[in-house]
Amino acid sequence: MSEAVSIWPFVVFLLGIAAMCAFMLGVSSLLGGKAWGRAKNLPFESGAESFGDARLRFSAKFYLVAMLFVIFDVEALYLFAWATAVREAGWAGFIEVTLFVAFLLVGLIYLVRIGALDWAPRPRSERRASDQQE
Repeated sequence: MSEAVSIWPFVVFLLGIAAMCAFMLGVSSLLGGKAWGRAKNLPFESGAESFGDARLRFSAKFYLVAMLFVIFDVEALYLFAWATAVREAGWAGFIEVTLFVAFLLVGLIYLVRIGALDWAPRPRSERRASDQQE
């Protein structure tokens, strides 16, 4: 009997969500604009009309930079968690976070040195010089 009683708040919550969704969809369909036209059906983004195809091919470098951003973003989350518990972590936690930041800094320096963060292609003169060295 007690199991059935504990489910009722959840059922009421789900019914409330369903009612709220139905209300919002119903009101927007009743009060919303109904004008149709060629310009109304065009996609619109940030004040600029779209052009070209939506299926653009991106360079692999774009995805590399995106992955690097995620990696360094996780670093920021770790540092935030450490900052909230800095008093409890003590000197051991401070040394650990210092080593963590040092390793990430070494990784960032390595990425800059190999050119993983360079967006623009190298000028032709630099490409010829590096090709001749190899």
